[in-house]
Amino acid sequence: MLMAVLSAKGNWYWWLLLPNIFMSMLCPVVSSALSSVTGKWDLPIFTLPFNILVYIHVAATGATHPYFPQVDIQPNHQLHPSNISIQSLNISQLLLSVPVGVGQVYGCDSPWTGGLILLALLLSSPIICFHAMLGSAAGMLAGFALAAPHVDIYSGLWGYNSALSCVAIGGVFYVLTWQSHLLAVICALFCAYMTAAIVKMMSMLALPACTWPFCLSTLIFLLISSEIQAICRLPLSVVSYPEENRRYQRRLKVSENAQHCQHSGSQEEAQMGENEVQSVHLVVEKSCTE
Repeated sequence: MLMAVLSAKGNWYWWLLLPNIFMSMLCPVVSSALSSVTGKWDLPIFTLPFNILVYIHVAATGATHPYFPQVDIQPNHQLHPSNISIQSLNISQLLLSVPVGVGQVYGCDSPWTGGLILLALLLSSPIICFHAMLGSAAGMLAGFALAAPHVDIYSGLWGYNSALSCVAIGGVFYVLTWQSHLLAVICALFCAYMTAAIVKMMSMLALPACTWPFCLSTLIFLLISSEIQAICRLPLSVVSYPEENRRYQRRLKVSENAQHCQHSGSQEEAQMGENEVQSVHLVVEKSCTE
């Protein structure tokens, strides 16, 4: 999808299907290679194969390619334009940027598309839907705090990476508690700051940001070590949607409590058996003495 978005020939340039199919075929190869590396730390690969292959295609072709020209990405020297003011802020577009940010996960800048995606998320997992909106809103506010161009905020470019990060930390790879929920909000804000840095750096190389901010910020937050039991990262083999993750955690606690009770009961029985043996020895010794 992003290869079509970045193509200077438009969405209906059929020759683009050739590199598109080839890059899509390479996705499982790159995914398998990355999984062998991240699996050592029990980490997901997220959208790293997508980022790598899009960068390979864009860097290999460029804006002047005769057959597959790309959109010319200029260095972003106006990340903090001086003519931006609060008076020029459009509140309705600012509010619509929240669903637009969710829609930008799939390259869609329409609030209707973002609304439909949020509705689908609500039917699938209300927790994911809530954190997607929360992450998109956090990215929007961070973009506003960093004096980003309003047009970029309205188009959801500051929301989609933060939405993905907030969903990943807020219940998918961590069991949802108020502590992990707070961690998800912090990760979303951190992801927005990383978006600003990566957009500025990659624009120097005429490359888009893609979802590098989401991948890097979420991997950092998955690698943190904490002694707080409420911040519990699930093994990758049992990761599911947040509601199922909470049920799994409850079943695990019940199983651990049952094993603990059984172990305690076995210890009590063993102690009682030892007491009975000692009593028998005392009776025998007393009889022998008499």
